Amino acid sequence: MTNSIQEIGDASFLFVIGSNTTEAHPVISYYVKRAVKKGATLIVNDPRRIDLCRWADRWVKIRPGTDVAYINGLMREIIRNGWHRKEYIEAYTEGFETLRQAVESYTLERTSEITGVPVETLQEVARQLGQADPVSVIYTLGITEHTCGTDNVKSLANLQLLLGNVGRYAGGVNPLRGQNNVQGACDMGALPNVYHCYQKVTDPKAREKFEAAWGVKGLSAVEGLVMPEMFHGALDGKVKALYIYGENVVLTEPHMAHTRKCLDACEFVIQGEIFYNETSPYADVIFPDLSWGEEDGTFTNSERRVSRVRAALKPPGEARSHWWVLNELGRRLGVDLGLGPAGKIFEEIREFGPSYHGITWERIEDVGLQWPCPTLEHPGTPFLHRDGKIVRGKGLFHAVEYRPPAEVPDDRYPLWLSTGRRLYHYHTVQTHHCDGIGDLLGEELLEISPADAERLGVNTGDMVQAASRRGAITLKAWVTDRSPTGVCWTSFHFAKACGNELTNDALDPVTKTAEYKVCAIRVEKVADGVPFGPASSERTNRP
Repeated sequence: MTNSIQEIGDASFLFVIGSNTTEAHPVISYYVKRAVKKGATLIVNDPRRIDLCRWADRWVKIRPGTDVAYINGLMREIIRNGWHRKEYIEAYTEGFETLRQAVESYTLERTSEITGVPVETLQEVARQLGQADPVSVIYTLGITEHTCGTDNVKSLANLQLLLGNVGRYAGGVNPLRGQNNVQGACDMGALPNVYHCYQKVTDPKAREKFEAAWGVKGLSAVEGLVMPEMFHGALDGKVKALYIYGENVVLTEPHMAHTRKCLDACEFVIQGEIFYNETSPYADVIFPDLSWGEEDGTFTNSERRVSRVRAALKPPGEARSHWWVLNELGRRLGVDLGLGPAGKIFEEIREFGPSYHGITWERIEDVGLQWPCPTLEHPGTPFLHRDGKIVRGKGLFHAVEYRPPAEVPDDRYPLWLSTGRRLYHYHTVQTHHCDGIGDLLGEELLEISPADAERLGVNTGDMVQAASRRGAITLKAWVTDRSPTGVCWTSFHFAKACGNELTNDALDPVTKTAEYKVCAIRVEKVADGVPFGPASSERTNRP
């Protein structure tokens, strides 16, 4: 996030796109609602009638996978009416003319045809954005989990630069991270192209620094593989071993049949986990890990706040800290990694990570600090690019063209499927070990619009089979106007009927993120069921 969570509550205008905030980020959704209660304007852009629509001034029902065309169309209208911030653009950005030319073909009529959003709605949303000051953009995986995910993100950055909202309090571009410490994992270099704090492996100075720090020579200048490339490598023999740490890949990766095939092909699979899960049968070795409540360390959240985590429970059995496991592996391979307790490890992190350098164990004893925090006297950074001072020098506009999803409905698979998360469950199977949560929602459902359900002869509670070109699952139908005609929706929380049996493993060419959010399916009724609940948009979390 360029801004802080607190600023969401102070925002005067919120533009939420590709984010089912109340279910995927329920705490942050309170700040959105708080802003609305204080008078903020909220526009929700989503194919589904998500719960947040009840708080919105406007719900824009956008066709799945058409975000680039939608944003380009809005920007063209903003420019055409002179609502863009000309002084800001001149002083703090570059490439505006390239952007202007790129969006010129996205007339209101063409944009409406692609996105399904009426021309009048496009005009009004563009006007509201152009006259608001400032706008806070919030997005989540509904933007990034597409084959055009990188383009989607660039489009939103374009929009905020065009409106002069980058570097503003309660403005900015604010992606909500997908899990509790995704930001921290990325900060620590859990990416194939950087050391911690985003120091590139291709940078000779960065390599020299870490070679000196670690007492080694010849650190690779070649970027490593991302996860899909690792799995493909297991199939063709280029990857001999996989060390899977804290990730139930059988359920989380798209096209589950392909994932299982890759794991079967891999010569040696190691897993570090707190629970036995669907990936565990493929592991040759399983190291019992610690949960967050049994571990000392830090988390870094979506607003870049580094906070202490303290062990509250004694670990069970032979469970060990992951740093201890790595240390032992290194020792038995003849290398002393020198990893120590969490405080010692963090000292190395801050010593060699510029954005963390001013964050000490003692300074975050009570309250966390937001990076960048370059010195011991620095108070942390609540929002980035203050007063238009963009980190790269000037904000860069990108020319981005709309591309349809990798797979679209046809006669054989006539429906869209989108996937996401439900309020009561966290990620894959972790929360299934809690009986109380299972009582609230103990099985997966397939959302089907009333019009599609009538055509298929399906009622709420009936068992249906949903099939794509990659697999099929059988689950209960939930007939609801949450999903529009032509669009079905489910999650990946349940192994028995996991949406990732169906999802497409086509990738964004830059990030290699899979297109979880759109694929083509067909649905058939397989058995009568017992009706439940009223299927109403007001009952968003559990039927």
